[in-house]
Amino acid sequence: MAETSAATRTPTRRKTGPRASSARANLFTGPVRGFEPYRPKRGEDYMSEGQIEHFRKLLNAWKRELMEEVDRTMLHMKDDAANFPDPSDRATQESDFGLELRTRDRERKLLRKIDSALLRIEEGSYGYCEETGDEIGLRRLEARPVATLCLEAQERRELAERQFRDREDRYR
Repeated sequence: MAETSAATRTPTRRKTGPRASSARANLFTGPVRGFEPYRPKRGEDYMSEGQIEHFRKLLNAWKRELMEEVDRTMLHMKDDAANFPDPSDRATQESDFGLELRTRDRERKLLRKIDSALLRIEEGSYGYCEETGDEIGLRRLEARPVATLCLEAQERRELAERQFRDREDRYR
């Protein structure tokens, strides 16, 4: 049995170069695959025409992806719908379909939010907080293009929800 010494082993190196940086960049591309984040130009105004066009394209691409997923689900459910003789197979299929339908329901709600964001773009209010009127911020919009509140307003809302979640309202 041949033993290898520490001197003969090649050290493992971390990936550097284009592949490592592209893998890292993919983590921060936002909700739509392959969509590059907006890089503001020096001195550019908030919600400039370039930024508005970027977010319009991003929202439309996201909407298109979600609609394609809905179509795939419908085809999948039509193709895989079978009346299995085994009750456990039927139960598994129903459970899978139920999970898929719940996911599509969440995506349907997200589609409504995307449509609302596209409407705000047309109205000229996209990118501004609905509560305070402050800028939401490009980084937040890249992460959540359907955001309607600035970070501070969202934090206040979540804090209030946590504080009053357990409270029973007897005057409904």
